[in-house]
Amino acid sequence: MAPPKSKNSFPVKKPSASASGGSAKAKTPSRKGGLRSLYTPAEVHEIFRRFSVQRPEPKGELDYVNPFTLLIAVVLSAQATDAGVNKATKPLFSVANTPQKMLVLGEAKVGDYIRTIGLWRNKAKNVIALSKALIDDHAGKVPEDRDELVKLPGVGRKTANVVLNVAFGQHTMAVDTHIFRIGNRIGLAPGKTPEQVEQGLLKVIPAEYMRHAHHWLILHGRYVCKARKPDCPACVIADICKSKEKTTDLPAPLIELAPLDETEDRSIGVSSSECSG
Repeated sequence: MAPPKSKNSFPVKKPSASASGGSAKAKTPSRKGGLRSLYTPAEVHEIFRRFSVQRPEPKGELDYVNPFTLLIAVVLSAQATDAGVNKATKPLFSVANTPQKMLVLGEAKVGDYIRTIGLWRNKAKNVIALSKALIDDHAGKVPEDRDELVKLPGVGRKTANVVLNVAFGQHTMAVDTHIFRIGNRIGLAPGKTPEQVEQGLLKVIPAEYMRHAHHWLILHGRYVCKARKPDCPACVIADICKSKEKTTDLPAPLIELAPLDETEDRSIGVSSSECSG
């Protein structure tokens, strides 16, 4: 990731009523069925520059030791918190950190390790079926291709994008409930479906920020642009934001944030009813 260019404030004019309310141009459908971003390329660049100053090296909150264990952790995270998943997978991964070892462990024993996680019975079946598919079809390795990943049991587009981005550094965008909300609430990449928001974000986010954009948006949605009530005074892009819900045009001080408390209860996964895995 390119280092932050400057910590100085970006001179952005206060959005006009037409811009914040949605101009005719902003409502023009894109080829993918979504809506166009309300922001200029310069504004989008500044948004992610500020996120990069806040968190130069954002990290995912699921514990893993290799691409396989990351894949398993993300599959298990649906309808569960990261803290809960990490508590279950720490002992599991200590004895089974490869598809071969997981298959030998078997569904019943996998279930014993993850029974504190929601939907654990079905997830145990998927973990074993997924492990077998990796051995049979991919020589025991996690494929670096989305089309191949989504063929695996329990793996949807969002899960595949997380693995491709975190494990392999690909410029993908995994749209969870937080990113879907931000894309629409602030007009960064409006869309009726997670895939429309995904395509919109991939189109507008500068390549130099794509490596960490997924984590920046999730963390912003989780701790600042919250679902029930956005914490606008804590927002570093309040002056750029075009959301009708914002309560201030004054951005929060742009400083690097301390690492998140690992004991906090967090969730990277979302309900399958909210966004497909």
